[in-house]
Amino acid sequence: MIIFGTKGYLYQLAILTLMCAHCGNPAAHTLKKRVTKFTLFFVPLFPFSTKFATQCTFCGAEQKVTKEQAEQLQVHAQGASGQGGQTYGQPQQQPYQS
Repeated sequence: MIIFGTKGYLYQLAILTLMCAHCGNPAAHTLKKRVTKFTLFFVPLFPFSTKFATQCTFCGAEQKVTKEQAEQLQVHAQGASGQGGQTYGQPQQQPYQS
């Protein structure tokens, strides 16, 4: 018997101040990366889907962005905040371990 499936991971890459396309307010937006990995016997092996999006903290609207756009936004956020190389991307939810 072979047990396989998928597991999703959500990473917050940056927080940016942008004009929301949905509500029109200048508000903080979170830049998120969603990665879906193939699992075999509950062990994540390799990613097969990666998606990027921004979400408005004012109205909650989410907008998909390309990988290139996400990289540009992340570089802009690091330059504006003076982080200079600090890495982001810790999972928001840790897998349950017993």
